[in-house]
Amino acid sequence: MIRLTRLADYAVLLMTHLGHEWSRHPDRIHNAGSLAAETHIPMPTVSKLLGVMSRGGLLTSHRGQSGGYTLARAPLAISVADIVGAVDGPIALTECLTEGPSECGIESLCGVRTSWQKINTAVRGALSEITLSELCADQLAMFAPRAAQPEITDVQ
Repeated sequence: MIRLTRLADYAVLLMTHLGHEWSRHPDRIHNAGSLAAETHIPMPTVSKLLGVMSRGGLLTSHRGQSGGYTLARAPLAISVADIVGAVDGPIALTECLTEGPSECGIESLCGVRTSWQKINTAVRGALSEITLSELCADQLAMFAPRAAQPEITDVQ
């Protein structure tokens, strides 16, 4: 099964929340406590993610009594691949596609490595094409009041 880590999943949720807030108040500084309360992500996890994403260049840290975090770039300039990469490192579906030395014992004999590279490139490309701005729009659409829909009746 190919699955994001829980930390990467929470990072996407947290960044989507920050992106949505940025669209309304771009200069608002967010602290870990308020973000934990607003997203329902445990406080230690939020604190860890804020540090990781700040080091990854996705958030800007503001020091001081009123300190906290803001997006380092506009939501349109941040992709899902950026978020996942900041938290989990480079996207690599198999051991042989990781950066650095591989621990795969049959890598030199593998006949499907080239295919895995193509698949990995496609997955990375798909995640790179989805922006934080799009995630925020999807979130808004999900919670927007739905217009009254006409009742559908059978036509005979």
